[in-house]
Amino acid sequence: MTHRDRSGAILTGASAQAADKYQAALDAYYCYAGDPLTLLDEALADSPRFVMAHALKAYITLIGSNAETARVGLEAYEAALTLPASERERAHLGAIGCLIAGQIKAAGRILEDLTIAHPRDCLALQTGQLMDFLRGDSRMLRDRIGRAVPQWSPDMPDYHAVLGMWSFGLEETGHYSRAEAVGRQAIELQPRNGWARHAVAHVLEMQDRRAEGVAWFREDLQAWTDESFFQVHNWWHLALFHLGLGETEEALRLYDGPIWGAQSDMALDLVDAAAMLWRLDLRGAAIGDRWDRLADVYEAKLDKGSYAFDDAHAMMAFVGAKRRDSAEALLDLQAAAMTAPGDNAGFVRDVGLPLMEGLQAFGEGRYDLAIERLRGVRHQSARFGGSHAQRDLIDLTLIEAASRGRRHDLERALLAERANALPRVGGEGAALSRAA
Repeated sequence: MTHRDRSGAILTGASAQAADKYQAALDAYYCYAGDPLTLLDEALADSPRFVMAHALKAYITLIGSNAETARVGLEAYEAALTLPASERERAHLGAIGCLIAGQIKAAGRILEDLTIAHPRDCLALQTGQLMDFLRGDSRMLRDRIGRAVPQWSPDMPDYHAVLGMWSFGLEETGHYSRAEAVGRQAIELQPRNGWARHAVAHVLEMQDRRAEGVAWFREDLQAWTDESFFQVHNWWHLALFHLGLGETEEALRLYDGPIWGAQSDMALDLVDAAAMLWRLDLRGAAIGDRWDRLADVYEAKLDKGSYAFDDAHAMMAFVGAKRRDSAEALLDLQAAAMTAPGDNAGFVRDVGLPLMEGLQAFGEGRYDLAIERLRGVRHQSARFGGSHAQRDLIDLTLIEAASRGRRHDLERALLAERANALPRVGGEGAALSRAA
């Protein structure tokens, strides 16, 4: 008997029980909460030839993980390659193959075409948007989802997931009011949707609504933290709101607790830790030995040189810990990465290498060089991934480099620029200068 998912798509190789387990895993994945991998292992124990169970396992373990976890994804992909599959399922496997090869743009294009043909394939929408995020393609973050929205309605079980993704795409393209309304609607439908909660947080961050941001997270703490594998990033957003309010000690407490208290070596968690610690350091916070502990984990990472956005955050850790040899070794890896196949070569060339050189120069007090490198990449930094809120760290560092390097005309210009873009955030840049 042929079994199908909620959208009506065939699930090749699945029993009825395995199909149910797979759907439960999808539900968890759409919220970034629960334990989808255990559910998938149970589905595959029952139906080892279940193609989409292998595919979902690969997606979950290949994106934002560590080298050991990524091997699980590679094995899942290889197990699915020889199995009978529908055209839709083969498209998913093709996207995963491109992702493994570092061809993020190609993976995103396959998933784009898949959702044009199957706009109710929510997994293709979600993984496709993640490809857009890795490439910093804000327009596709919005339009990939916007194209599919007319084929969805509030009575469909996964509608909250589509709204959460659409909210983030709208926010990254500056449609803040609409993004907030859509994100809040998603949370009303499914309070555990961590991506939708994070999308609204981005709106509040970009509009400098810091106190509202704290309230947004504090009002329903359990909904976005209970068994959530996305909670670290949302804790990061909460700490960012506290930092914007000048509550440095609370931001440090969150860093030591839910952000990096467990010292995770997952790529996304390390990025959040480094980004928060760098901001705290710019503020003149008492960092203690935190940089050394973070740098230890980054030094042990096996996949440095494979994604420039991650490597830029490793550079922050090495600069903060004053590990020049590690920083130089990381720069050497970038030179090799620019000749390697895959999209990362362009990420490194366009943004990653000059940014890392600028961060290193900043840490060593060579402020003129830091300013030159950071000014060179700040307006094209989206090319190597991340969100506007994450990439804001480049501007914050540039302002501080201008202050410390006594380039006061530039500093005043940058602060005026920042105040004009976000009228209520002007004091933040001034506070950074005073901290210096």
